[in-house]
Amino acid sequence: MTASYGVREALGTEDREACFAVRREVFVEEQGVPRELEYDTADATAVHVLAVREDGLPLGTGRLLHGADAVGRTGADASVGSLGRLAVSKAARGLGVGAALVRAVEEAARERGLSAVDLHAQTHALGFYERLGYEAYGPEFPDADMPHRAMRKVL
Repeated sequence: MTASYGVREALGTEDREACFAVRREVFVEEQGVPRELEYDTADATAVHVLAVREDGLPLGTGRLLHGADAVGRTGADASVGSLGRLAVSKAARGLGVGAALVRAVEEAARERGLSAVDLHAQTHALGFYERLGYEAYGPEFPDADMPHRAMRKVL
């Protein structure tokens, strides 16, 4: 696949549904995460970003939690956002979509005055996030029965 794509903040119901469709494909269908764990109340207030191919096909998504929704994931630091639910469809992997989504979440965090972004990375993805400037901290922990590490990048 060589078609170009754009990344934008998800606005409106159609964009939000496209984000959820990619998450369903990657997390629920591919990785076996229970649907009830994948979607949560934070989806209503999160900033969602969406990568879309020029023909309209959604390729990837991610979200930024900020304010009260983020403090439970960031050591109670309200100046730190939480990047999560980063998902790229199988057909779009290797095209730079994931890195573009991370940059879009970081930009959304800067626009909201946040000083850093935390995330909980599946351990197989640590190298991906390290290449984007994130540093792991703390012990490995399970999330949805998969090993994860906390990571942070100061903006």
